[in-house]
Amino acid sequence: MKIAAVQAAPVFCDREATVEKVGTLTKEAAANGAELVVFPEAFVPTYPDWVWRTTPWADGDWYARWADQCVDVPGPACDALGAAAAEHGVYLAIGVNERAGGTIYNTLLYFGPDGALLAKHRKLMPTGGERLAWGQGDGSTLAVIDTPFGRVGGLICWENYMPLARAAMYEQGIDIWLAPTWDNSDVWVASMRHIAKEGRCYVVGVNSCLRATDVPESIPGRDEIYGDADDWMSRGNTVIVDPDGTILAGPITEQEGILYADADRETITRSRRQFDVTGHYARPDVFRLDVRTD
Repeated sequence: MKIAAVQAAPVFCDREATVEKVGTLTKEAAANGAELVVFPEAFVPTYPDWVWRTTPWADGDWYARWADQCVDVPGPACDALGAAAAEHGVYLAIGVNERAGGTIYNTLLYFGPDGALLAKHRKLMPTGGERLAWGQGDGSTLAVIDTPFGRVGGLICWENYMPLARAAMYEQGIDIWLAPTWDNSDVWVASMRHIAKEGRCYVVGVNSCLRATDVPESIPGRDEIYGDADDWMSRGNTVIVDPDGTILAGPITEQEGILYADADRETITRSRRQFDVTGHYARPDVFRLDVRTD
């Protein structure tokens, strides 16, 4: 399976325009042979970066604008994303801000090559200021999907630092691990390599690439928060790693781009002969993991 990790900027707080951009970038990835196309965390309509820059509860106008452009699942934007997957015959994984009643969730959607929504995962634990924007997911959405290559799934941003969440994914036999994030640190790339080595799976860490100049000047209060043209909200950090922890592509920063890498079963099989975290290297007689999925 050829994987495409798309590092791009959403059209800030514009759902339809961002979905259209997703279609364009998915077309490009498919034209280059990608069978699995992965987009960053909270890509549609954007990551709510202002929660880190404003006083708590003082971001009402920003929140209202963003919430108005969030994604209903199911809904028209969700249908359009599925249509993009179907048009280009790819598996599509994309982070959206999912609107459900009065709560918004940080959600990763999985679409099949026929356009069907196969699964979704809601981020279990928003971090810091994110808790003023997102609700908490639960164990019912710790999802993996089956593909002709193997099992695809993952966790969002700092969920990847939760050992028990990782163990729950490993228990489902994951082969390609997706890690959409907002983390730009050097440590993040090291974490991607660790997860690949621990799970003996391919890891796709994919970030947005967004700066102050991507915020429209027409938004009231924009200059007070994003007035510095050199200010990066996210510099990117997209990387693809193989099951031995070797970087196959990236990381790339401060530019939009698509990384590609080939994933093959033989590499996983060979690597798991050495270390299989839920097989011969597990000790179920000593350890037990209980996951609430209801």
